Amino acid sequence: MLILTRKAGESILIGDDIEITITSIDQNKVRVGIKSPAHIPIYRQELYRKIQKENQAAALIGKDEFESLLDIYSSGRQGGGPDRQ
Repeated sequence: MLILTRKAGESILIGDDIEITITSIDQNKVRVGIKSPAHIPIYRQELYRKIQKENQAAALIGKDEFESLLDIYSSGRQGGGPDRQ
């Protein structure tokens, strides 16, 4: 692991496309801004782990359970498309 020291307003570059900027430091919290291309997803670690866990659970679902979920989802969508406001 690379460990760097940065002050508020200073940045770190990862490759040509990702810039991480320390926006503020307050007591025991650091605010970080991240600029990256739209096609690169950025997640907090705890959220990323939750997504991975849910994806693994979904991969283990049986065919009957999957079809049952599809039926429930389809019956709740009378409009035929996703709800958008």
